[in-house]
Amino acid sequence: MDASRIDDAADLLAGARTAGRRAGILPSNCRPASAADAYAIQAVLHDRLTAAGHGAVAGWKIGCTTPVMQAMLKIDSPCAGSMTDQGIHRDDATYQLADTHRAGVECEIAVRLAADADNGPYDRASVAELVGAVMPAMEIVDDRYDDYTAMTAFDLTADDFFHAACLHGPETTDWRSLDLTALGGRTLIDGTSVGAGVGGDVMGHPFEALAWLANLNPGRGLRAGDIVMTGSVVATQWVDKPATAVTEIDGLGVVTARFV
Repeated sequence: MDASRIDDAADLLAGARTAGRRAGILPSNCRPASAADAYAIQAVLHDRLTAAGHGAVAGWKIGCTTPVMQAMLKIDSPCAGSMTDQGIHRDDATYQLADTHRAGVECEIAVRLAADADNGPYDRASVAELVGAVMPAMEIVDDRYDDYTAMTAFDLTADDFFHAACLHGPETTDWRSLDLTALGGRTLIDGTSVGAGVGGDVMGHPFEALAWLANLNPGRGLRAGDIVMTGSVVATQWVDKPATAVTEIDGLGVVTARFV
């Protein structure tokens, strides 16, 4: 895809995001036909959103890393999107349902990087050297599309794969003492458990997802201080009315989001 078509696609997606409009499938002349197209559009979209006051890229989300999410979206490979500093929150947060199209929550293990990813290729062991802390997290997603079931992984990736915001809990720096594959995670809505999984559901180990992302090296690349969401161990739970959502990761902690 040439630069002018990448710009056209990014302009359309940025316009929808900044105006709060639902997005449809991009026109055929600037619709991504490959992962390379999608990430090229996404990188320009980040520039457009930052210029529009949406904040600077401060981390990354990885989607479709678990069987439950791959089955839900009918996409069989991971996909990445960016997160901005304005959308990353700590511990508890309140979100306005009126500011979303269709909000959802996902239960994840997140990491904070202590070093730049610049000496790949990476595998699970080598990428672990980049990790400064591990934490419980919740991704807030937004179904901002006319019909996401009609969209390809490339379409969704170009627009950050549903990402809206994220919320993370306390940082554990002695994570090497934990078996991340065995940590249980669950989502509760108004105190009722609505799904559970374990860290090993994420590509066999959450750091497998992190290695995948580091090797992809999207956008400006992975930098020290970035937060990376490794993927949901529970299927997305849509929030269509005021509610309190909680995600728990055993051994790491709890985060709470209130939707009003």
